[in-house]
Amino acid sequence: EEAVRMTAKVIRDVAADALVVVEAEHRPALKRFSGEILPMVGGRPYDQVMLIDGNDPRGIDVGLFVRAPLTIGRMISNVDYRDKDGTVFDRDCPIFEVALRDGQTLFILANHFKSKSGIQYIANERRRRQAVAVAAIYRSLIASGARYVAVMGDLNDTPDSEPLKALIHETDLQDVSDHPDFDDGTGGEYPGTYGGSTARNKIDYVLLSPEAFKRVTGGGIFRMGMWPGKRKKKWPVYAELTHEHLTASDHGAVYADLDL
Repeated sequence: EEAVRMTAKVIRDVAADALVVVEAEHRPALKRFSGEILPMVGGRPYDQVMLIDGNDPRGIDVGLFVRAPLTIGRMISNVDYRDKDGTVFDRDCPIFEVALRDGQTLFILANHFKSKSGIQYIANERRRRQAVAVAAIYRSLIASGARYVAVMGDLNDTPDSEPLKALIHETDLQDVSDHPDFDDGTGGEYPGTYGGSTARNKIDYVLLSPEAFKRVTGGGIFRMGMWPGKRKKKWPVYAELTHEHLTASDHGAVYADLDL
């Protein structure tokens, strides 16, 4: 119960207008979390909550919260996206069309790539296929006239990894962490987003199209609900976070501030 409240505190304090969540059970659970748990910690419920069931039989999917003035428009699932080797996504890569105040559209591609668990070369190849597929989806959006695109989520690998090469290095997507006003919450000492947050643990991303990146005013990694380590406290946390099992997540919340 305390860990669930910890997650709510993080979401309350990040205060994102559009929030991608990873490993969510289903839409009713997200609706209850927004409508019941967020107010318990002084947070404001989101106006819209959406999740499309993916391929994972455990029911861990990716979802989206938005609040006014943003609104969710069309949603396109890629749950059946296939390449020569079969179905690509372990979950999905849904495209959420989010309407902005000026009539423009922000296209959000929510992702959770294959983890490094299991046989390494098989997991690597799965992530590589997923990166290639997301890159192709992104290019098709740009070719159709999209200006503002965000690829977000847990990609389960580092920026210099071979599996992510097609997405990180072979598109014009830009990582918000490369912005000069990005604050990783540790003064650059721990640039990672997961676990101990070394550079080898940078696996969560907000990747933006060039037009979207031009509108970035800042960003960072919010770590207040993330375990800071036992011997050396690597970053400040909520006073209630006294044991590791109470963490909001073992991932930090990566955010981008955009003037849209």
